[in-house]
Formats: sequence, structure tokens, C-alpha cells
Amino acid sequence: MMRDPLAKDFDQMEAEQIDTAGPTDKSIVASNAIKYTAYVMLLFGFLYFLAAYLGPML
Repeated sequence: MMRDPLAKDFDQMEAEQIDTAGPTDKSIVASNAIKYTAYVMLLFGFLYFLAAYLGPML
């Protein structure tokens, strides 16, 4: 049998505390910023290659 979620007689359960803090080390943050900047630059470089060199061939 399912319980009524609006009923006041349900057992009070303590919520588990979960630490969800992100990385606090500045070197980790800087390393990730450099990594994702490189990914974005590679993506734009690939798109430029498609538009400039392969586009006119189509």
C-alpha cells in the first residue's frame, strides 16, 4: 500500500549531508580553464578549416 505524501504521520528521516563543494584549488581551476579554452580553439579551427578549404569544393 502506498503512503499519502501529504499525510502528517510519516516518519521523519534525517537528510544525509553531502559535500558538493567544487574544486577549491586554484591550480585545478586554472588547468581546467586552459584545457577547455584549448578545446574551444580546436573546435573553431576545425570549423574554419571546413568553411575555408572544404566549403569551396562542394
